[in-house]
Amino acid sequence: MSESFISRKDRIIASAIEIISDSGLSALTTRNLAQKENMSEALMYKYFGGIDEVLVEVVDYYCRFDNQIRYTIKAKEGTNIQKLKDYLEAYATYYDNYYAISTLMLQYEELLHNMDTRDKIAWCITERLDFIADLCEKAIESKEIIDLLTPMELANNITGLVMTHILSRRIIYNKRTFKQEMMDNIHKWFELLKYPE
Repeated sequence: MSESFISRKDRIIASAIEIISDSGLSALTTRNLAQKENMSEALMYKYFGGIDEVLVEVVDYYCRFDNQIRYTIKAKEGTNIQKLKDYLEAYATYYDNYYAISTLMLQYEELLHNMDTRDKIAWCITERLDFIADLCEKAIESKEIIDLLTPMELANNITGLVMTHILSRRIIYNKRTFKQEMMDNIHKWFELLKYPE
């Protein structure tokens, strides 16, 4: 496999993500993708067997990023709350630098209904929630935060908070970066859950 083939394939994935971000999942067609890449639809099939294959690669790309962040956070020293904050900050930094990729979080429902992406996106969501819930459970056990909510409830709340910020960012202009907005909110949220000293 030549380097140009790999780089062109990666560019197609990036263009697919941009199309989803700009116009939604339904706008991702071989025609739109070929047009964005300035190539014929026939040439597109040299790289992918069809749009569903492109979509699987897009989800795979996102899931690989998820895995890399989790691996890095697991290896870090520090409190469980600090690890949670570092985990969320890594996402926020990524979304600030690659705005289009954040749209995939808002497309989970549709991706779950696509037979080609269902298992992978379900695995991605479950792995993320389990990782956050595990850190929350350890934070409760070490009395870093109170046990007002179960670890899975905390994980769902954190994920919901992130998704709310992503959606807000897409419809309302903010002077501050996504990372600044979201992490300010995260810090306040954890302050409310802080174990009384």
